[in-house]
Amino acid sequence: MRTAREWIRSLGDLRRVVRAGGYSLNGLRAALRHEAAFRQEAALFVILAPLGIWLGRSGIERALLLGSLVLVLIVELLNSALEAAVDRFGPKRHALSGRAKDLGSAAVFLSLLLALAVWALVLAGRV
Repeated sequence: MRTAREWIRSLGDLRRVVRAGGYSLNGLRAALRHEAAFRQEAALFVILAPLGIWLGRSGIERALLLGSLVLVLIVELLNSALEAAVDRFGPKRHALSGRAKDLGSAAVFLSLLLALAVWALVLAGRV
């Protein structure tokens, strides 16, 4: 059982937060370096994010437009991690490995559909 002092000290461990931030930046660098799909979606984000800020009429609309784009990036990162973990076991084909990769791909596809739907619904009344 932790004492109150240990518990409070663990909340303030800035070194852990800095290390975690470094790991996150390493992951983003790896995705940009090794994952073509992530690079494409990141480029789309760079183009559409300023447009979403400009087109959103309220904070809620801006959050929806930008949040749907960020969600695509998050799901792509998770899919890439899943694929890397599956590939770690080798190039030999296995039904479960294929299913895992297909499920990850389906998640990315659904996140893209969601982003498209959000953008269409938010901007539909303006055309």
